[in-house]
Amino acid sequence: MIPLSHLNMENCTKCELKVTSLYMNSVSVNDMQLNFLDWAAEVFQGIGHLFYIVNPRTNSYGQVKDVPKIFYNAWPYFVLFMILENIILFLEKKPFVRLNDSITSLSHGLFLECGRLLFRGSESYLYIYIYQYFRVYDLPWDCAFTWYLAAIGVDFCYYWVHRACHEIHILWAQHQVHHSSEEYNLAVGLRQSMLQGWCGFVFYLPLALVIPPSQFMTHQYFNLLYQFWIHTETVKTLGPLEYILNTPNHHRVHHGSNIYCLDKNYGGVLIIWDRIFGTFAKERHDEEIIYGLIYNQPSFNPLHLQTFYTKYVFESFQKMKGWRNKLAAIFYGPSWQPGKPRLGLDEDKVKVTKKEKYDVKLPRWCNIYLLIHFSVVVYGFHQLALRYLASY
Repeated sequence: MIPLSHLNMENCTKCELKVTSLYMNSVSVNDMQLNFLDWAAEVFQGIGHLFYIVNPRTNSYGQVKDVPKIFYNAWPYFVLFMILENIILFLEKKPFVRLNDSITSLSHGLFLECGRLLFRGSESYLYIYIYQYFRVYDLPWDCAFTWYLAAIGVDFCYYWVHRACHEIHILWAQHQVHHSSEEYNLAVGLRQSMLQGWCGFVFYLPLALVIPPSQFMTHQYFNLLYQFWIHTETVKTLGPLEYILNTPNHHRVHHGSNIYCLDKNYGGVLIIWDRIFGTFAKERHDEEIIYGLIYNQPSFNPLHLQTFYTKYVFESFQKMKGWRNKLAAIFYGPSWQPGKPRLGLDEDKVKVTKKEKYDVKLPRWCNIYLLIHFSVVVYGFHQLALRYLASY
């Protein structure tokens, strides 16, 4: 016969085990809910970064080393939005983006990031040096006024950087990479020259007289991220925002090689700079925009597209007679000719007509393989880049 006290102890132990099990399950569910909420908040924050929707308080940093690598962290959202763009095109019964052109664009994006990893943002050291020894006023880094002044200042300087890249031949040799696609989609937003960051950095240096380096770098990241999503034909208009912001509508004009599109709409986030300085052009609905360069290259080779125009500039330099013309071949506009104004004459501009796009047809299995292979490359690059950045 089993003693009563033994039964009570055994029942109590079982009850305690059940309560503990229920408690652990409850804690596990709560942890999962918290983890999901944290993940969802992080995703919404990442998406907000693409639209410059950020909290100034949580995105202000006292030191340059504290500024997160916002652009590298955005790559998953780039991929997400490119998938979404194709879904919208499918629903609109339009062709998907061309895989060959998109892989070329993304390859240029990887080249740009490789350049940044290689130089480790060394161009910003000059900005920091000027700020440390020549600044004229100390603005607090954690002040809302500093935040908005930096945002406007960076965008104003970007307008002139961008304009210079179209009006100075040697800078255009780098920037033309971004315009070399005959398509206009989100992947084109990542199609950049490896030396793009170095080309116009000098135009930002006046900001070093007042804007703390950490604020400058933060807004340079956000300014660049904003310009990703405006590279699409799936967004037609944003209504009243078109008067203030740079939108897909305005940026489509900038990427056109039609005569009315040339050298227009340089703004990054704000389109008001173009309206002020006379470089604004509205998209016309009676004339189809033709994307790409005036003379497109029949190639998907990113190395060729990165370098061919620089070679052309130096060949022009060698052919010119006299040092004045030689220097003009480098520092005047792409349309300049001897005896003509710095930016050339409008009547000399080439009127482009719609023509068959350069395309290379591959079997479906080959395209599937390329998509999988390149996806692995992008993922691997992203992981290696984050580990490399964490090491310094």
